[in-house]
Amino acid sequence: MSYKHQNLSPRERRQQRVRRKVLGTPERPRLCVFRSTQHIYVQAIDDSVGQTIATASTLDKDYQKPEGKGKVAPAKAVGQLIAKRLLAKNLKQVVFDRNGFLYHGRVKAVADGAREAGLDF
Repeated sequence: MSYKHQNLSPRERRQQRVRRKVLGTPERPRLCVFRSTQHIYVQAIDDSVGQTIATASTLDKDYQKPEGKGKVAPAKAVGQLIAKRLLAKNLKQVVFDRNGFLYHGRVKAVADGAREAGLDF
């Protein structure tokens, strides 16, 4: 499939490439990350029925902002929050979907936070 004729951004091309390989199941949901300029959002998705199992973000009520400046520490806290919610639903394994973003900085911090809190990738 050629991308030249589709008018897609580079992130959208990476997103399609990753999405072809990554699929969430009820036992192992897809952990999808979206980062905006100020916030980060994570959701666990079961692709077999197209249903969101759990969500977490920096705008969440249960989210507690860590000390200091920057955006990496809040991303790590969001990763720990989504892990806590998935472990409460007896889901320990997930498939990580970086959603076309490079695995660096805030996206990596979400993954690290989720791993520290007990999720297996």
